[in-house]
Amino acid sequence: MNRKDFLKNLGISGAAIFATYCAGGLTSCTSDSNNPSTVADFSLDLTLPANKSLNTNGGYVIANNVVVARTNTGAYVAVTKICSHEGEPNITFDGANNRFSCSSHGALFDTQGKGTNANGSKGLKTYQTILTGTMLRIVGN
Repeated sequence: MNRKDFLKNLGISGAAIFATYCAGGLTSCTSDSNNPSTVADFSLDLTLPANKSLNTNGGYVIANNVVVARTNTGAYVAVTKICSHEGEPNITFDGANNRFSCSSHGALFDTQGKGTNANGSKGLKTYQTILTGTMLRIVGN
């Protein structure tokens, strides 16, 4: 049963009570802490020591709830830090295996954010990366 059918069956007064107790009104009853930001637009200066690992294939950094990695082929990729399995902020990049993983429950994802095991089946939100000189821009919504 979808949300519309549920609310229709619940009736107007029940729906009003239901909406009152939901943190996000009729849009969501989940905690915002489990939902990653939907918009990213920031840049990383690859000459700074904090971003040094991005100069090596297999390296990664975490910035603004985004995991930015350099794959084994030298491409830059970016995904949310929040795992789609249970909302834990534990996504990292496994450079040896060229994949993203979650340390909480073993969810695995390829470099395009696609889940590669049961816990990763929902995939990860991905962001576009744009390299201009030594500046790497991460953007997406």
